[in-house]
Amino acid sequence: MVQRSLLYSPGDDRRMLEKAVETAADTVIFDLEDAVAPASKEGARRTVRSTLDALDDPVPNVAVRVNPYDLSGRADVDAVVGDVATPPDSVLLPKVNDADPVEALHDQLADLGASDVGIVPLIETAAGVLSADDIAAAPGVTAVAYGDQDFTADIGATVTDDKTESLYARQRTVVAAAAAGVDAFDTVHTDIEDVAGLREQTEFVVELGFDGKLAIHPNQIPVINEAFTPASDELEWAEKVLAGQERASEADAGVFTVDDQMIDPPLVERARTIVRRAEAAGIR
Repeated sequence: MVQRSLLYSPGDDRRMLEKAVETAADTVIFDLEDAVAPASKEGARRTVRSTLDALDDPVPNVAVRVNPYDLSGRADVDAVVGDVATPPDSVLLPKVNDADPVEALHDQLADLGASDVGIVPLIETAAGVLSADDIAAAPGVTAVAYGDQDFTADIGATVTDDKTESLYARQRTVVAAAAAGVDAFDTVHTDIEDVAGLREQTEFVVELGFDGKLAIHPNQIPVINEAFTPASDELEWAEKVLAGQERASEADAGVFTVDDQMIDPPLVERARTIVRRAEAAGIR
């Protein structure tokens, strides 16, 4: 499943969780971490669990962001995955500095009989960025996500409009994900009124190679989905490439041309990605 947009929703608010799954987000994240006050954590676990159990098919992909594993993350997983009628599709694990907590979570999910629940580590510290390769390649990982607010605070960076201070971290996240064969999700855009800025940043991370973007408000979802959905001319090019590749394969040819452009294996793979995104968006 292609996940263009991933919408956070506070885990202690049943009404908001139910509304979130009705949005156009490809994935809804029931949040037990930043969106929930410390005194409300236990109640949020119960709310998330009961909401998961009450979900009707079909629903979007559903994930749960737990607290850091060395704090209450393990207990969160026991509460929202163990003996749950409808477990989440994945668990977002925040503030991952190395592969150790990912491996521990993988073992815990196996013990709970939930090995099919994916793990999405959040790379949002300096140590996490430097360990991105190991984190992305850890067992059970289906995607990695970059968290800008915690990362820039961790390194003491000044946050700018063009996000130059986070370019290295974003690129490390994308490269690590690609090397491990998993998806990469970009950070949230915190200004929910800044539609132009959201569009600009989302189009930029599409160019960097990200597969989707996190969101904090339903109004951000259409902008994100549009940016990650191929334009009609892109899809037309991709279909020509795949058709040409099929003919070239039958003729045992290594390279071929489309519209006077030489096409080699990397461009064929790019065409496949465009087609997959188009199919996920329902435009093909």
